[in-house]
Amino acid sequence: MKSKRQGKILELIKKYDIETQDELIARLAEAGISATQATISRDIRELKLTKVTSESGKYKYVRSNAHSGVSMAKFNTSILESITSADYSLNDLVIKTIPSMASAIAAGIDDMDMREVLGCVAGDDCVIVITRTEEDAAFLCRKFRELIKL
Repeated sequence: MKSKRQGKILELIKKYDIETQDELIARLAEAGISATQATISRDIRELKLTKVTSESGKYKYVRSNAHSGVSMAKFNTSILESITSADYSLNDLVIKTIPSMASAIAAGIDDMDMREVLGCVAGDDCVIVITRTEEDAAFLCRKFRELIKL
């Protein structure tokens, strides 16, 4: 449940300018996920969220490292544990996950702002990562396999 909730939090802060924990709790509730303020506070700390000024002049939550090129080693452990396999073909990396976790994985990859990645497409339990070259796909596949110990 924790990894699903944290994945949804990452989705929500990318989609909406969420200013407060109460607003985040309400958005999670709309998505069918209930959480207490203490739980959200812990999630914010674990996900390393911070507040920045939005274009409208209000504050909003963002990943504190969203603009600094996140290292794969910093990928949240609970998110990593939801990956079941990684493989590639040509310039496409295919990452299989436990059900309903693909979006969180794709959001994490997108947040890493990696030069090798052109984009991600997520279903329920599968992410397709389109890379620039076959070598990039092979490199990222190796990295994910190392991280998940395959």
